[in-house]
Formats: sequence, structure tokens, C-alpha cells
Amino acid sequence: MNQLKRFAGVLWLVLGPVAAYYLVQTAASEIAKKPNIDTKIQWGVFVVIFLPIALGMVIFGWYALQGEYDHLPERSEELID
Repeated sequence: MNQLKRFAGVLWLVLGPVAAYYLVQTAASEIAKKPNIDTKIQWGVFVVIFLPIALGMVIFGWYALQGEYDHLPERSEELID
């Protein structure tokens, strides 16, 4: 199971920058097609909201790759201790 978590970490590490690149590329393309203020605001909001999510995916993947999620508590009592 730990190997699966580490593989998922690599997947998240790769998927984060790819998603960010695709988002920015799509935003630039859509703004170039229709360069009015409504389109700029809409895509600006999309980029501002989703870039931190892509960064979070990279951070999550890094921690998974480092083994931070290898042992998770089984029960809620272990979380309190």
C-alpha cells in the first residue's frame, strides 16, 4: 500500500504543473480569441482560484513521495494521544 501511495505522489507531482500549464494556456487562448473585459475577468478568476489548487497537488505529491503518509492512525483515539 505504501508503494501505491508513493506512486500516487509521483502522479500528483506531475499532474500539478501539467494542470497549471494547461490552465494558463487555455486562459491565454480564450482571452486572445475574445479580448473584452468580461473574458479577462472570468479567466483571471479561474487562474487565481485554480493555481493554488495545482500547487497543493504538488505539495501533497511531495509529501506522499517522501513517505509522510506511510503510517496513518487507524482509530480516532490515536489522533488524540
